Amino acid sequence: MSDNKSKFNEEAPKNAMGGKAVKPSAWRKLMAKKWAAPSAFLAAAAIIVTLMWLYGGAGETSDKPASTSVDATQGVTDETTLDDQTTDADKMVEKSQDELMKWPADKSQLDVLAPYYDVQSSSENRAAALIQTYDNKFIPNMGIDLGKNDVAFDVKAALSGVVTVAEKNPINGNVVQIKHANGMVTIYNSLSDVQVKVGQDVKQGAVIAKAGRDELEKDLGVHVHFEVRQNGKPMNPSTLIEAASSGTEAQ
Repeated sequence: MSDNKSKFNEEAPKNAMGGKAVKPSAWRKLMAKKWAAPSAFLAAAAIIVTLMWLYGGAGETSDKPASTSVDATQGVTDETTLDDQTTDADKMVEKSQDELMKWPADKSQLDVLAPYYDVQSSSENRAAALIQTYDNKFIPNMGIDLGKNDVAFDVKAALSGVVTVAEKNPINGNVVQIKHANGMVTIYNSLSDVQVKVGQDVKQGAVIAKAGRDELEKDLGVHVHFEVRQNGKPMNPSTLIEAASSGTEAQ
């Protein structure tokens, strides 16, 4: 009998108050471990933070419109800024409609190093307007090259407009292109010290760069190559500027 009683007492230990203790559950055994409490705290904190982020983000999405701004390195800016820039650019392009084209430098102080290739001009003039390329081919000069004594000079915008290209070309040197009204574009090659950038609006007569050198016409030394195109078609700058000058004199 004493053996049975002893066995019963072992199977049913008493609690501190003398009553029978409840057999501990697996969860309580787990929590009794020294590392269990900190781990549980971290897990709970992670769940709370996640829920706050999810519900907080959802609230922002529903209350505020999505932003159109992204990292500037991706080439996209806020839509409002783009609208403002476009408006200013359009105004400057429209302004060129009321202007008379001018030479990009003081032509009276410079020489025409290579004329525009005009199919209706004499054979001598056409020959002078042929450019020899680096691979010994000859191409017609679609612009006019100005320079003198291998000395640099300021290059100015022939009309008001907006810069659409400002880059370095391995053949043509530094290049700037400016957009004007009525599908007209002026092109300036063989530049140095470029002072404008793409998207910038410029006024007629504003300095955009200095005359420099290029690989295509390196025999010309320091000069500016000036072209005019309308709807992609090359135009003779001399004809346009002479016509503008005649109109000014008539007034």
